Formats: sequence, structure tokens, C-alpha cells
Amino acid sequence: MNFELTEEQKLIQETARSFAASELEPLAARLDREDDRPAFLANLKKLAELGFMGLNVKEAYGGSEAGGVAFSLAMTEIARVCASTAVTVSVNNMVCEVIQAVGTEEQKRAYIPRICSGEYAAGSFALTETGAGSDPSAMCTRAVQDGDHFVLDGSKIFITSAPYAGVFVVWAVTDKDAPKGKGISCFLVEAGTPGLIIGKQEHKMGQHASATNEVIFDNCRVPASSMMGRLNDGFRIAVAELTGGRIGIGSLGLGIGLAAMDFATRYATERTQFGQKISSFQALQWMMADGYTELEAARLLLMNAAFRKETGRSFAKEASMAKLFATEAANRACYKAMQMLGGYGYTQDFPIERYTRDARITSIYEGTSEIQRVIISREILRNFS
Repeated sequence: MNFELTEEQKLIQETARSFAASELEPLAARLDREDDRPAFLANLKKLAELGFMGLNVKEAYGGSEAGGVAFSLAMTEIARVCASTAVTVSVNNMVCEVIQAVGTEEQKRAYIPRICSGEYAAGSFALTETGAGSDPSAMCTRAVQDGDHFVLDGSKIFITSAPYAGVFVVWAVTDKDAPKGKGISCFLVEAGTPGLIIGKQEHKMGQHASATNEVIFDNCRVPASSMMGRLNDGFRIAVAELTGGRIGIGSLGLGIGLAAMDFATRYATERTQFGQKISSFQALQWMMADGYTELEAARLLLMNAAFRKETGRSFAKEASMAKLFATEAANRACYKAMQMLGGYGYTQDFPIERYTRDARITSIYEGTSEIQRVIISREILRNFS
């Protein structure tokens, strides 16, 4: 078994690491405290110009065509420095991939290049509703056909990048009488379409620079040609794309966890107590050993899932295992890091408290840890039935 990265994967990893250090690091802490959207969007534009918004997208549509492993590596390096930027990059890649997977040729050429080039700062994935979170098949947003248009009514919540997205991938019920999950379709809705309203922005615990908003559809008319995929096949599309997105969020969690452990370990080699560096105490050595071991296991799970996706194999169970383990390990790593810093870890003078807040959501969005366990156990039991 060969665990070596290809030269292209190494180049993408190093480019992401270098960009994060030079462009994201000077801003990350300030963007956590202050609203400076122009600065945040400027970095997204630079990342687009470097090819990070379509890492698994064909070059014909403006993507980098670097594959799922390279995407995971890039996400980890960006998240080591700025989780808000990383989640935006992850969602942009997911939006590009879903359009590439099920869009018409006209839809692919109309929207993917705009996200990949940075013409659109972002794309949004509008699935979740107040009554349809872990169970998206329970959504209530409706799309009713009226001649050669569909009329969308309803609302979505927790939509990443909504205020600056150029296009929204929106799921809505098109057959209310169909069995649950069988009457949902998927649409592309451009920003600025009458009836598409950006609602209130959530005040979150972490990842502050990334906007998360309600999105309302009020008599929002879109051409019938804006439908992606087949009528009433939208739920299957959503489930498939969320599977790939879990590799992105798992990789994001890994990056935060590594950042926390790296900072705390450096701190332990510098701080003195009882006349010696605190890194010489076995209690802290065991925290380092456990933290880095778990994160290395997370990295291997992510690489396995990404490689299976890249090579066209089934990867649903592997992606859920990787997301579950990586994000839970990231949370544990942040708490270990905070413990290693003692009282200083709880202050805003050090980045550990920001890492801890940023990591917390990773085991919730893109499917909670509990939903990942449902998926994993279902896949396991399938082999025993």
C-alpha cells in the first residue's frame, strides 16, 4: 500500500499551506472579532484565482481537476488557519460538483466557471429548513409549475454564504402526494431573482467570518430550465452530494485540531512550572500523544474516503466514518490544547478558544455525529442481511 502523495497533490498542499500562512493568518483572529467582509471576500477571490474553488471539477468548466485527495489536503491546510474561509471553500466546491454531476451542459457552463474564477464569491447549498435538518426529506418549501416556470415558496435556514452567493442550489417539493423523499426536485436560483430574499444572519458561536443566513422564497419564479436533474429526483441528488461534502468538513475539522495541538505543544516547550518546561511532565506528554494519534487516524480515514471517491468506488460509509471520527477528534484535540495552556487557553489572548469554538460546529453541520452513526451502522448491517 502506497501512502505517498503525488507531486501534484504535494504542490496543492504546499500552495494551500503557503497561502494560509501569508494571506489568511494575518486576518484570521481579527475576522473572528470584527465584521470585515471585504477582506474576507478578497481572500476568497485570491483562492479562486489559485484554483481552489473547483478542485474536483473538470478543467473544461474552469476547475482544477485535481481530485478528491487534493481537495481534502487543501481543506486541512486552509482550516489550520481560518475555518471560516475553509467552510466557504468546501461549500463552493460542493456546489460546483453537484452542478457538474447533474446539471445540463448549459447549466454547467453558465455557473461553474463563475464560481471557480471568483466572479461569484460563493455558491450556496439551500437544503436545511426549520423542520428538516437531519431529516431533509421532511422539507416544506414548494415548487409549483406554472407554464414554463416554477414558483418557489418557503424558507431555508443555516445557508452558508447566502449574502454574497451568486447562485443557490435549492431543493423543493414538487409532488406533495409522493412518498416521503420521492417528490423533491433541485433548482438553480440566481442571486437577485425576484422573490429570493436573504433573511437574518445567525449569530454563531464560531466561524464568525462565514455568513450563515435564512433564505426566503416568496413567489419566486424561476424558468423550468433551472431544474437540475430529473423531476422528483432531488432528494437522491442531495444525499449523494452531502456524502462528498463530509470529506470536506472532516478535513476542515482535522485542520483545526492540528492547529490547536501544534500551538499547545509549542507552548508546552516554552512555559516553565516547578522549575522545568511543562512539556517534560508526563501528563502533558500523554495529551500530546493521544491528540496527535487520534488526528493521524483521522487523516488516514479521510485519505481513504477521498481516494475511494476519486477512484469511483463507493465511499458513503467511509466518508461518514471519516467525518465522525475527524470532527470528534478535533473537538477533543481543542479541549486537550486548552487544558495544556491552563487559564491562558480560556482567554482571547491565545487562539485556542477560537479553535475550540470553530471546531464545535464540525460535528453538527453536514450531518451530525449521530446521523453519521446511523449511516455507518446501516451500511454495516446491509452486509449482514
